[in-house]
Amino acid sequence: MISAWKRLALLFALFATFFGLALPAGAAGADEPALNPPRDVPLVVRPETLKVPPVPATYQQKDLGWIKFAYVPSAHERVAPLIRDAEEIKARLMDELGQPVLGKVEVRIARTPEEMATLAPLEAPPPPYGSGVAYLELKLVLLTLSAPGSNEGVDLDEVFRHELSHVALEDAVLHRHVPHWFNEGLAIYESGEFPWLRRKTLMDATLSGTVLPLAALDRSFPRENYEVSIAYAESADFVRFLMRDSDRQRFTAMIERVRDGQSFDRAVADAYGSDLRKLEFQWREELSKRFTYIPVLTGGSLVWVLVIGALVYGYVRRRRRAKATLARWEKEEAASFSAVGVTDEAEPRPTLEHIAVQAKAELPKVEHDGSWHTLH
Repeated sequence: MISAWKRLALLFALFATFFGLALPAGAAGADEPALNPPRDVPLVVRPETLKVPPVPATYQQKDLGWIKFAYVPSAHERVAPLIRDAEEIKARLMDELGQPVLGKVEVRIARTPEEMATLAPLEAPPPPYGSGVAYLELKLVLLTLSAPGSNEGVDLDEVFRHELSHVALEDAVLHRHVPHWFNEGLAIYESGEFPWLRRKTLMDATLSGTVLPLAALDRSFPRENYEVSIAYAESADFVRFLMRDSDRQRFTAMIERVRDGQSFDRAVADAYGSDLRKLEFQWREELSKRFTYIPVLTGGSLVWVLVIGALVYGYVRRRRRAKATLARWEKEEAASFSAVGVTDEAEPRPTLEHIAVQAKAELPKVEHDGSWHTLH
């Protein structure tokens, strides 16, 4: 029996299909995982009904055949690296996904998030919190030079690679469903964004036992608080785990099976010879091994390690300095002995008292009133 909420969701989906609206993530309920895309990938039911605004006349354009850039002339220096690296990025994605991808892409780069919204279809505006958005059905990528809610510049290269990865995956699987965590994880992995922050988040989650199950991420991807950071970090790292050098052929075989119509879980099981749950268990074991000894070098322990290291270093330096000083004194002492005529190293060296007595004996003396006196 269909619940009231599910009936409402289905009615909304039909309404959106009829009018060509973009659906929010998860709008069709748990039985429709394809309606739970990444937040920077608006789901458009009927792309042919959307009207994409023309590129402003003031924009500069660069057409490489398969990809076309449009941007304000003042942003040329920031856009130039994207144009330069576009071919290399496409080649890498084709190699890793094992399929022809990115046959046709348009990239529009605005100065601000507000300007970016004017370049998007009116019926499917970009999310207000995003620095980039990918309209997969339209092969359209929008980027902004400044971050939402601030005047800070964004890492344009990272955002470009992120959004282009979404489009490439969509091309590779021919619009078949893949889990939310896989879609987002691949984009984060390919863009290389925030590697140290993701590593720290993953370490903290592993040590505190708060790593989220992958199945839960596809049903309901976190949207706020600390869980969203964990979700992104582990999604990217599990994709890395699947793409290890020893499993590279399995990864491309899995993509091909999804492209041919297999469900994602079945494609993983056939390509890797192990179901997704077992692979997740192996990945978690790897996490435990990677982060087991890291707490020794974190927190207060790090202070003690640094203190002990400084003491040892200071001790070694003092020992070396003392040895150098003793060696210098020996040379000075040998030079002084040589000056007073002590050249035979076989004989014992005279003491200071002996030298004083000898020097006193060599002073001239005179006799006066029957007594001998030393001249001074």
